[in-house]
Amino acid sequence: QVRLVQSGGGLVQPGGSLRLSCSSTGGSNFAWGWFRQAPGTGREFVATISPGRSTYYSSSVRGRFTIARDDAENTVYLQMNNLTPEDTAVYYCAAAERAYLQEIITLDDRYHYWGQGIQVTVSS
Repeated sequence: QVRLVQSGGGLVQPGGSLRLSCSSTGGSNFAWGWFRQAPGTGREFVATISPGRSTYYSSSVRGRFTIARDDAENTVYLQMNNLTPEDTAVYYCAAAERAYLQEIITLDDRYHYWGQGIQVTVSS
C-alpha cells in the first residue's frame, strides 16, 4: 500500500523560504504534484514533475518555487522562496501512476495518492 508522508511546513516571514518534502512508502516512477488549499478556497495546482523530470508551475509561483525529485529516495521536494502572505495554505503532495516520461499533470483527479497535507503560514 502506498502512503505519502509530508514534512517541512511551518511559519515563515514574508520574503522567507521553506522546503517541503514528500516521501512515498512504496511504488515508483510516479509523476509528482504539489497542490495547496487556502481557507475558503478550492484546491489549487502549484507544481508538477514528470518521471522524466519535466516540470511545470502555476503562474502564481513560477520563478519562486522549484519542484525536484529524488528517485532513489522516492521523494519529491518543493523549494519555496520569496514567500508572500498569499502563499499561506495547506500544501498537499500527490503521486500519479502510469505517467508518461514527460507528461505534465495539473488536474488533481489524475493523481492516485495524496499526502496528509501540511500547513504553510507566511506572516510577520
